Amino acid sequence: MLAILLIVFFVLGYLAIAFEHPLGVNKAASALMTGVLCWLIYFFEAHAINEATEHLMHHLGDIASILFFLLGAMTIVEMIDSHNGFEIITQKIKTTNKGTLLIIITTLTFFISALLDNLTTSIVMTSLCAKILTEKEDKLWFAGMIVIAANAGGAWSPLGDVTTTMLWIGGQLTALNVMTKTFLASLAVCIVPLLILVGKFRKEKIPNPSLKRDKTSKESNIILFTGVGLLVFVPVFKTVTHMPPFMGMLLALSIIWIVTTWIHADKHYQEKKKLSVATALQKIDTPSILFFLGILLAVAALESYGMLKTFATFLDGTLKNDYLIGITLGLLSAIVDNVPLVAAAQGMYDLNTFPQDHRFWEFLALTTGTGGSTIIIGSAAGVAVMGIENIDFMWYLKRISWLALVGFIAGIVVFIGQQWLFHN
Repeated sequence: MLAILLIVFFVLGYLAIAFEHPLGVNKAASALMTGVLCWLIYFFEAHAINEATEHLMHHLGDIASILFFLLGAMTIVEMIDSHNGFEIITQKIKTTNKGTLLIIITTLTFFISALLDNLTTSIVMTSLCAKILTEKEDKLWFAGMIVIAANAGGAWSPLGDVTTTMLWIGGQLTALNVMTKTFLASLAVCIVPLLILVGKFRKEKIPNPSLKRDKTSKESNIILFTGVGLLVFVPVFKTVTHMPPFMGMLLALSIIWIVTTWIHADKHYQEKKKLSVATALQKIDTPSILFFLGILLAVAALESYGMLKTFATFLDGTLKNDYLIGITLGLLSAIVDNVPLVAAAQGMYDLNTFPQDHRFWEFLALTTGTGGSTIIIGSAAGVAVMGIENIDFMWYLKRISWLALVGFIAGIVVFIGQQWLFHN
């Protein structure tokens, strides 16, 4: 009975998030309430309160690492923006055609997300588009394409998406193999929606960029290259030290905090305050971070209750096909966080069942990394972009989801085609 109630709470919370605007209730409030109520059910069911508390605190640690990473990345991006750092990049973009601009932004997002990660890249590129585009509707369309491109770019790199990283660290995949085996499929996930969407903008123009440029300075250059360099530094720090990514992000935040303090040391108090990290922290979208907290808490409750593991076992017994299981888990990752789904798969199948670099692990990295694009809150990149541009859940569902789904299917076709050509 309590299990049914837990699912009911989760579904109702999800619907409240989806219909945020008609209800007039902020999505963060709905997510937080859903997260707390789901854990309340889990505590009622628990045989030992101490054990339930340990599970909650364990998940909270994992969630906090994501939130602190997001907090640091958003603050660094805000610092670059407040110093007009993005103007240096936008000045290099001379095109006035929206279709051409979409191709440039999508291409940059796809490849940069493989180097950084899809979350950080989506934040940076969405902020960049906000400086170039003036119409709100255009910003939303571009943001939707950024989510698709960031998730696609992250899926083929061991540093680009947390699920691919999990499979890499867990020994299911090697770095070179996942990059070579999933690159073309990931590219298809990105290119197919892009080709469709470019047609919408191919004849539209944007205002002359030179008419709306803010002033840049030596400080703009320093903060831009310092900020981007620090974001690139984060995955390197993780690889070298084996510490969680959020530790590298916090170190990066502290460095840019010190650098800006030195740069503005001689300025008037009010000007220093305006350009400080403390002010940037006040500007970032805190409700979106709380929304992310609520969603991840709710999903963690489902995982602790064993529902995700049960579902994964059910899929294995029902579908009995590697590709069908991978597709289902990929689509499910749009509703439930892909991290516990991949963790459940890692627990279900050991390396004796599927050895290292088996096609199942490669396919799982592709589908769970890109399936989340079909719903705006289905990936960390989507949640971040939703907060930056205040994208309505239903707007994304009606206009972007089908594009993401078409790309998802294209990626699957390319992957299976590669397997058929080279392995059969």
